Amino acid sequence: MFEERLKNLPEQPGVYIMKNELGEIIYVGKAINLKNRVRQYFKGGNHPPKVRVMVSNISDFEYIITNSELEALILECNLIKKYKPKYNILLKDDKQYPFIKVTLNEEYPRVFVTRRYEKDGSKYFGPFTDVSAVKETINLIRKLFKLRTCRKSLKYGVEVDRPCLNYHINRCLAPCTGKVDVIEYRQIIDEVIKLLQGKYDELIKILEEKMYDESSKLNFEKAAEYRDQINSIKKIQEKQRIISSYLEDEDVIAYAKDDEGMSFEVFFIRNGKLLGRENFYFEDVNEDAVSQFIVQFYEEREFIPKEILLSNEIPEVNIIESYLTSKRGSKVTVKVPKRGEKSEIIELAKKNAYEALRNIRNKIQEEKLKTEFVLYELKRVLDLDILPKRIEAYDISNIQGTDSVGGMVVFENGKPNKKQYRRFKIKTVIGADDFNSMAEIVERRFKRGLEEIKNLLDGENGLEDGKFSIFPDLILLDGGELQVKAVKRVLEEMGLVIPICGMVKDDKHKTKALFYEGREIVLDRHSYLYRFISAVQEEVHRFAISYHRGLKAKNTLSSILDDIPEIGKKRKMALLKHFNSIEEIKKASIDELLKVDGMNEKAALSIYNYFNNNNL
Repeated sequence: MFEERLKNLPEQPGVYIMKNELGEIIYVGKAINLKNRVRQYFKGGNHPPKVRVMVSNISDFEYIITNSELEALILECNLIKKYKPKYNILLKDDKQYPFIKVTLNEEYPRVFVTRRYEKDGSKYFGPFTDVSAVKETINLIRKLFKLRTCRKSLKYGVEVDRPCLNYHINRCLAPCTGKVDVIEYRQIIDEVIKLLQGKYDELIKILEEKMYDESSKLNFEKAAEYRDQINSIKKIQEKQRIISSYLEDEDVIAYAKDDEGMSFEVFFIRNGKLLGRENFYFEDVNEDAVSQFIVQFYEEREFIPKEILLSNEIPEVNIIESYLTSKRGSKVTVKVPKRGEKSEIIELAKKNAYEALRNIRNKIQEEKLKTEFVLYELKRVLDLDILPKRIEAYDISNIQGTDSVGGMVVFENGKPNKKQYRRFKIKTVIGADDFNSMAEIVERRFKRGLEEIKNLLDGENGLEDGKFSIFPDLILLDGGELQVKAVKRVLEEMGLVIPICGMVKDDKHKTKALFYEGREIVLDRHSYLYRFISAVQEEVHRFAISYHRGLKAKNTLSSILDDIPEIGKKRKMALLKHFNSIEEIKKASIDELLKVDGMNEKAALSIYNYFNNNNL
């Protein structure tokens, strides 16, 4: 099919893009040599099952030439983020883990939690995956060491402020008075750093010397403080797990895979201690999964350790090292240790990856069986002819009859398919009339669907143009008999036969029963079917009400903007697009307002004066 195009592929680095018959991008890959790499897919060699499935769905491909392998790697990552192809690794976890920061660039350093890692002369410890452990550590430091917590700019000999409450409760030395010796304060900071580095024995020895010294001077109260500090540190020491005295700041990445997917285990080792771990699971993985995971994992992170240990060799190791080095700003080494302590920690990570994969597989199987059971139970209870694999649920939302909207959610094989969700503004019904509003949105939905099917049969549109052409096996409505009758009448007029069922709530607005074919079927609150119907009802309600709230907020904002001089229709629309709420516009400076499309200084000043001279 692609023989001529494959012959003409360039022998240069770049990115290739695979598409299906609908023109959707299903895979993005990089190559040192585009010609060799892309041709491999169509040679029919010994590909893994997932690759064979992907290749069978390829109807077209494109490519982009780059100047280097590194450029190809970065472009691949950007395109994956943009298009979210089905057969690529899609890492959703982009959170920044917290660090403990010691501001050594200040005369009187502070110790606090931050999620930003900057080259500002401060010392950072982490990142930590366990946020509660970080908070516990910070609380302990503030209890043991009398450090300042304020953000004031302090200097020895300069009184900035009067001592705050922390000084009076013996939690701060009050350097704000300008009287605290800098060297003495730094000694305390050194002790904090030893604690954070895990040098417990060294710190305990220092504190014991101080305790005995105070005791010999008969300062028993002070000696008791040091004793309590030592006991607290020993408790932390018991909790910490030492991996190796030779390991420093390293991440360990291991994986386990089977025919269905892949599990990645990441260990975070700092100063020879395992601070935390993360697990990630992906279905439909391809042969580039490991390198794609590494790039996506570190792309959003501000901290990259100087060494990364892998459980297996990867072909792109040199280019990944170059990418991570450029991002970190100093040399990053990627290794696959074969022996010694580092290989032992790799084996530990691999065991965890395999265990996680086994647990995930069991959980997926359990969920699949639950879902199948629920759909068969729904078919049995309603006496349906077919299993309801596609279910559409509808709900209406309004407040005192204003800004009425409708929401449609779709469940396929028992799981929500958010790409298929649809929203409707009520056009023909005035006031709070849920029955006729429900009938309107269902009529519009299926009328549009019938038009799409006709255009498809006439050859005017392709499958990719249809948003409503797939019809459900079952319709669920938020409501009872009146809603069901209203919608049933609409479908009958259109010549459609689709089962319609009402989801009835009790006096406390909780799911109670199903209304079907003139009878109410009470659900057992402990059954899987009840939980499923309740989840569908909550989801369609959430979707409809979120649309209504957003619409109402925009309308409120729009009406307020009508009262501001110099703000016409175009500027009003630009403001609505640029800002999400009245509060955001109220807080905006003139410079921020000038960034709005079509805004000039006079109009920006008019908005600023209006919100700052009125109590809104």
